[in-house]
Amino acid sequence: MAERIKVMQIIARMNVGGPAVIVAELMRGLDANHFNQVLITGYCDETEADYLDVVATDIKATRIAGLGRSVSLMADVKAFVGLIRTIRKFNPDIIHTHTAKAGVLGRLASIIAGRGAIRIHTFHGHLLHGYFSGWKTKLVIAIEKFLATKTQYLVAIGNQVKSDLLAAGIGEPSQYSVFFPGLREPQTAAKAVLRRELELNPQMIYCTFVGRLTQIKRPDRLLDVASEIVRRQVPVHFLIAGEGELFESSKARARAESLPVTFLGWRKDISEIFAASDIAILTSDNEGIPLTLIQAAQASLPIVAPAVGSIADIVIDDKTGYLTSTQASAMASAVSALAGDEALRNRLGGAGKTHAREYFSLERMLRDHTDIYNASHSK
Repeated sequence: MAERIKVMQIIARMNVGGPAVIVAELMRGLDANHFNQVLITGYCDETEADYLDVVATDIKATRIAGLGRSVSLMADVKAFVGLIRTIRKFNPDIIHTHTAKAGVLGRLASIIAGRGAIRIHTFHGHLLHGYFSGWKTKLVIAIEKFLATKTQYLVAIGNQVKSDLLAAGIGEPSQYSVFFPGLREPQTAAKAVLRRELELNPQMIYCTFVGRLTQIKRPDRLLDVASEIVRRQVPVHFLIAGEGELFESSKARARAESLPVTFLGWRKDISEIFAASDIAILTSDNEGIPLTLIQAAQASLPIVAPAVGSIADIVIDDKTGYLTSTQASAMASAVSALAGDEALRNRLGGAGKTHAREYFSLERMLRDHTDIYNASHSK
């Protein structure tokens, strides 16, 4: 039997969200007879749910203090030293980093301790828009340009992510692959059954938002949409699944303005919530390809989202949903059109499910990663 390829997956933290889901599925789904994988990660913030604790309890990980979200010189140095020690101990053939901080610390550590390991880095979303101020963005670009010269393969989650990174001078076109995230198709009960179980009104139109309540996701814009829907007297109720640093302030505003919004907090049953809903919405300033929108499409929901980042890879305007401007009024108009037309919802939602099955299957994502790992190891 051939010796297994040793792959080290490094991610800053496994907070509930797209990158954690993708990494978890790689850990579970890649052929264990062919790959020997280890997962290296840090700790989540107090305001975040840890995916390994609340969902992927079957996956083992090595935790390194200081590798999490917060930037602190002492903590970062400690994490860097821990990564060097861990890399030397495991001696991987491939070091695959995910997310910005882990991408920097992990690749720098691998340069020192990697002993010839192939470096792969995945950009799960947009570093260049919405996260950092002007000078910080320039610094991030400079660091990523340097690290790209030390990285054999760059993976972008979405075509627009790749285009924006290349436009910023990060890496060469030959280094890039575009891998769409892949999810297993859920098996859920009928909508009427799920509404009874979730204690939802069988007659109401539900528009559902799933995501962290953080600035980049713009929950304030979502509440602006809800306010506009009330002003137009459209009978829609909004469900919000997720928490974050803007959770309490968002709840306070919705309560003060008597908005038709229910805050569900962190949930494990996202597939069921989407299957019980009528419309999905996202209001972010920027995104890669949000896994929540793939889940919404798998549930045959039409999607309303702004035309930012790589959302257009999953939401095809006027075919699987509506891509709008970031203006709350434009998003409210799209929600209103869908709320008033069941046939339109069914048509767009059905097309979205077909699109998701073709491009965002778990099998496709695992095949893409298997191919790149095999190709890198054979060099």
